[in-house]
Amino acid sequence: MVKRKMAIPIKIIYREIPLVSVVMPAYNSEKYIAETIESVLNQTYKNFEFIIINDASTDKTLDIIKKYAKKDKRIKVIENKKNLGITKTRNKGLELAKGKYVATHDSDDISLPTRFEEQVEYLESHPEVGAVGAYIRIFDEVNKKISIRKYPKNDKELRKLIYFCCPIAQPVSMIRKSILDKIGGYRKIEAPSEDLYLWFKIGEKSKFANIQKVLLNYRYYPNSTTGSKLRLMEKRANKIRWRESKSRHYHFGVKAFVYNFSHFISLYIIPSKFKLWLFTRMRDSKR
Repeated sequence: MVKRKMAIPIKIIYREIPLVSVVMPAYNSEKYIAETIESVLNQTYKNFEFIIINDASTDKTLDIIKKYAKKDKRIKVIENKKNLGITKTRNKGLELAKGKYVATHDSDDISLPTRFEEQVEYLESHPEVGAVGAYIRIFDEVNKKISIRKYPKNDKELRKLIYFCCPIAQPVSMIRKSILDKIGGYRKIEAPSEDLYLWFKIGEKSKFANIQKVLLNYRYYPNSTTGSKLRLMEKRANKIRWRESKSRHYHFGVKAFVYNFSHFISLYIIPSKFKLWLFTRMRDSKR
């Protein structure tokens, strides 16, 4: 009689790979970060990892993050030993992201409950789209609604819009990780307009889209950006658009030429804060 060897039971360890990686830099955000974290944890879509990178905060931001991390294992806390700034910190998060999609998030904004669910559903059903955004509701420090910022849905319209403003609002964007890997994420040298550079590069690989409804509340601070930073942002954005004006992926038409030429001239004769106020008044719809 031949004795059969007893099969050794194999312990199978199953770890679900998250479909979405939420990347959120945080610096001195103790006032609002708890509300922001809860807006992410309370999403109707649950299959995500939440990468929060504390950029050497000097307040209680890290303590608040760790408190939530103890309650929810989806939160991964990363600590920068020194302040790296928003661009390097975001890129650090992108390198750690394991998901098929990356949802960007600022540490003081509020994602509406269905944001991830609707964006995942859209990207899953539109493989030609590499990045999807949505409308954003702008509100102030006392939670008073200021306006709603809308964005076109059609890729053709968004490719024209890119020479005037970003085609997708960075705070409410969800991007395919495969595309971010190809283009190398945000480019430090383009700061503080690194998001505009990113959209130009993403548009070379795929189409844009925006869900036609508000999916994020964006917190606006009237005095958050100094005049010098605004001026640098304007110069950098203008330089990026002129550089990309010859790109075969976009159409730099007459209106875009006139706008960007006028914008270049205005850099030296009109205060940046006044232009920002005027641009915001013209762009956003009151509701």
